[in-house]
Amino acid sequence: MLSPTGGTPQTPTRVLVIDDEPQIVRALVINLKARRYEVDAAHDGATALELAAARHPDVVVLDLGLPDMDGVEVIRGLRGWSRVPILVLSARHTSDEKVEALDAGADDYVTKPFGMDELLARLRAAVRRAEPTGAGEDDVMVETEEFTVDLAAKKVNRGGKDVRLTPTEWHLLEVLVRSTGRLVSQKQLLQEVWGPSYGTETNYLRVYMAQLRRKLEADPSHPRHFITEPGMGYRFEP
Repeated sequence: MLSPTGGTPQTPTRVLVIDDEPQIVRALVINLKARRYEVDAAHDGATALELAAARHPDVVVLDLGLPDMDGVEVIRGLRGWSRVPILVLSARHTSDEKVEALDAGADDYVTKPFGMDELLARLRAAVRRAEPTGAGEDDVMVETEEFTVDLAAKKVNRGGKDVRLTPTEWHLLEVLVRSTGRLVSQKQLLQEVWGPSYGTETNYLRVYMAQLRRKLEADPSHPRHFITEPGMGYRFEP
């Protein structure tokens, strides 16, 4: 079977759609299956968590307004054991609600009503971020006093223990580490990590930089390694 993102035979990408609006679920299932994705669907949070554990999706499309629990609870439940990319769909428009979803571990946020082409593009980008990269130029180890970053193995170690990063957290860290000592602009980070259609969603960067600092900095409120250049971007110092 052809890959949804390429032309070589491989295991199809499995998508878990979680939404309580039947017409949205039906539209997503039809469009995803037409592009050779395998699709599971759930209409509430409890079923979604059970399906995720049983089917191990490659990417999750999640509506925040579910009948039995808030979608943010579903994100936290998934993040307790999985790094699967999570793409949030929601009619909620406020920045605080978007940040709450991102802070819980979502990778991207699409506001309803949405265009199917845009949603599918963002889904493909989320899947790409989660794919392992090859060796070669990735064969780099960066060490700081607090942690080490192994780009080849896609691992971060702090205090002798592996640090669990989501695919988006890892991709952001990777872009910064590859530009050690250099300012990376907000627009460049957004486009490299989330995709070319991004450039103004600076709240994404604030949330994910805060998460990296919490996981890796000795004093997250006074970071030594992940430096903010106000209004411009971020810089990694080993």
